[in-house]
Amino acid sequence: MIQITRTIAIDESEIQQKFIRAPGPGGQNVNKVATAVQLRFDVVNSPSLPDDVRKRLIPLAGRRITEEGILIIEARRFRTQERNRQDAIDRLTELIRKAAEKPKPRSKTRPTIASKRRRLETKHRRCETKRTRRYIPHKDD
Repeated sequence: MIQITRTIAIDESEIQQKFIRAPGPGGQNVNKVATAVQLRFDVVNSPSLPDDVRKRLIPLAGRRITEEGILIIEARRFRTQERNRQDAIDRLTELIRKAAEKPKPRSKTRPTIASKRRRLETKHRRCETKRTRRYIPHKDD
């Protein structure tokens, strides 16, 4: 079990991990050893996630989530499988923690009388400036 918050825990059987070859530095080992981790987590069908967390997680994941609702995290920062595996799990837990935070409800506010007056005064000043720049034709009588 991977404990995410006090109320949310994910069973490790819900996560599939696949080791792939990582691009980048690694010397002679880079083409031989599969050290990068591709972690897959089915967000849509996961029994561990509450519905409100699931709804917030899908847009939060962005491009990392497929059309089927599978979250894919690739970790290739380190040169060892174990550190990349732990990095991928840490990134998944952090993402779910962010989704578990309930957004603060927006409270409606109204502009103050002073701010309305300031706005109208600046509009009036701008109008006066433009009016003085206007071309007024002279009458030749």
